[in-house]
Amino acid sequence: MRPGEPVLGEEGGGSGNDAAGGVTWVVDPIDGTVNFLYGLPAFAVSIAAQIDGVSVAGAVVEPVSGRRWTAVRGGGSWLDGDRLSVSKADRLDLALVGMGFSYAQDRRVRQGKLTADLVGRVRDIRRGGAASLDLCAVAAGWLDGFFEHGLHRWDWAAGALVAREAGATVLLPGEAAELGEDSTFAASPGIAADLRAALAAGGAAEV
Repeated sequence: MRPGEPVLGEEGGGSGNDAAGGVTWVVDPIDGTVNFLYGLPAFAVSIAAQIDGVSVAGAVVEPVSGRRWTAVRGGGSWLDGDRLSVSKADRLDLALVGMGFSYAQDRRVRQGKLTADLVGRVRDIRRGGAASLDLCAVAAGWLDGFFEHGLHRWDWAAGALVAREAGATVLLPGEAAELGEDSTFAASPGIAADLRAALAAGGAAEV
C-alpha cells in the first residue's frame, strides 16, 4: 500500500469510493471470524488491489497452515509457488460444492432450504466458513463450485481473482440476477452452467 491510496476493509478504513483510475486496497484482516473465535483453523487474511472496482492483484493467506494463494489479473494464480487450475469436473451429480450462510437467522433458514434442494443434485456440499478460502479451494480443484449470498467486497476481492485466474467461471454480485443480486458464484467451467441452473431452479434469487 502507498500513502494516500484508499483502503476498504471490514474493520473500517474507507468508504468504498474508488479514485478513478487509481488503486483501492480491499482488506479483510480475518475472513472466517467465527472459525477464528472457536479455534477452527480455517480462517484467512485477504487483500486485493482494485482499479475501478476490478481486482488486479490479490493474496489470501491462511495463518495456521501458512498457505498463501496469490493471483495477478491475466497472470494466473498460484499456491505457494505452484500454478493453480480448477478441476475437470463435467457432471453436476459428481460435483463437490461449497456453500456459505448468513449471520441472520431468517435468511440462514432460506439458505438451508436452497442447500437441501441442491444436495440431491450434487455429490456433496461443504460449508467451510471463510469465503476467501472457499474461492481458493475452487481454484485449487478441491471444490468444483462455490456459491454464497450476502458477501461483501472484502470477502471476495482476492479469492474471486484467484479462482478466475485458475480458470473458474466467476459471477460477482450484480452479475447474475437469477441467483440474487448479492450472490457470488465460482465453478469449474464443465459444471458452471448446470450448477447455475440448479441454483436458480432451487430459488436462489429468493434467498
